[in-house]
Amino acid sequence: MTRRAYVYFILTFVIGIAVGGAGTYYYAWSSGKWRNSFSEDKLIHRMTRELNLSAPQVKDLRSVLDDEIAKLKALNASTKPQFDAVHHHALDEIRGILNPQQTAKFNRLLREHERARQKK
Repeated sequence: MTRRAYVYFILTFVIGIAVGGAGTYYYAWSSGKWRNSFSEDKLIHRMTRELNLSAPQVKDLRSVLDDEIAKLKALNASTKPQFDAVHHHALDEIRGILNPQQTAKFNRLLREHERARQKK
């Protein structure tokens, strides 16, 4: 084999590795598997380390974060019915444009999506 053939052979493997790695990264990122969820303890630890917080400051920071989280949960709970109403209205409109066979398949897809969402 010529030197050019070896270069093409190796280049093919390098490109394959790069495309495979990029695809894996994209899938993991878009599916949420590589995103860290919010952790109050991690945030407090990081702020304590980087800002050199004293013990009273850490206690006050925890109090502020707990209050914020409680307010956000209350806001989410109060607006959830509105979001759900808009979502269900859109689903009903989609069902209205589908034939009976498509509607059955659509409902099955929605159930699968809901099961996958609940696993997360």
